[in-house]
Amino acid sequence: MPLSDAIASYVHDGDTVYAAGFTHLIPFAAGHEIIRQGKRNLTLVRATPDLIYDQLIAGGCAAKIIFSWAGNPGVGSLRILRKAVESKQIGIEEYTHFGLVMALTAGASKLPFMPLISNIGSDLPAANPRIKEIECPYTGRKVSVVPAINPDVAIIHAQRASIGGDIQAWGITGEQKEAAFASSRVIVTVEAIVEEEVIRKSPQLTVIPGFKVTAVSHVPFGAHPSYAHSYYERDNEFYVEWDKISANPEAVKSYFAEWVYGVHDREEYKNKLPESTRRRLMDSQTAEPACH
Repeated sequence: MPLSDAIASYVHDGDTVYAAGFTHLIPFAAGHEIIRQGKRNLTLVRATPDLIYDQLIAGGCAAKIIFSWAGNPGVGSLRILRKAVESKQIGIEEYTHFGLVMALTAGASKLPFMPLISNIGSDLPAANPRIKEIECPYTGRKVSVVPAINPDVAIIHAQRASIGGDIQAWGITGEQKEAAFASSRVIVTVEAIVEEEVIRKSPQLTVIPGFKVTAVSHVPFGAHPSYAHSYYERDNEFYVEWDKISANPEAVKSYFAEWVYGVHDREEYKNKLPESTRRRLMDSQTAEPACH
């Protein structure tokens, strides 16, 4: 279905939303559609919330973030997120990368919590009271536990899907599978829709089976300015530019007016990008996985 329909149907005010991807395959198109539709009071969950969460906060969509490390990768702080946290405009719940993935794993496994040792001795439990300690019933050892996270909806970008909704991704993948299986609804945007035969030729690339997917939207360039391996590279120039934009509220308004509210959909967004930018990001790509 069109992305606008998927967001309208399956993302509701007050939902807990997990927008997956680890530097790669970040669902920016879906994030922009959430902003366009004016979704409110969302709890945003994500390992490494980068620019998309800065933009969702700027768009007035967020009430709380559940996260591990946050920043503009390779550049610095997320200025809007940082200001919102420091001014207490949004709540936070912070984990380590591993802790957040374990919380999703617990949710996906229908368990109430997941044990791990990496929080013991750190300052993080003092900052997040939802991180607890229990006594191991076998050894008596103190073990840290994190609670299950079960988002209302996971939003994932991937390279391709079949008509039946089997989702294939390759390159650097993050916690897409765990987020999908932990969530009640799963929206996936993809660079390409392919025949079932293509999926069956490389079954090892299937990260989410169709029975777990609620909606698939064909959204080429849906991860820009992050990247989709084999389709386009990361737009490092934009990450640097966002640091300047996000420092100025008027510049943020201008960016939204032009690139979020000023375009109807991702196709219009893609066509609005300078040809030189598209060529720079796409010319070296093959649109096929490196191995089968």
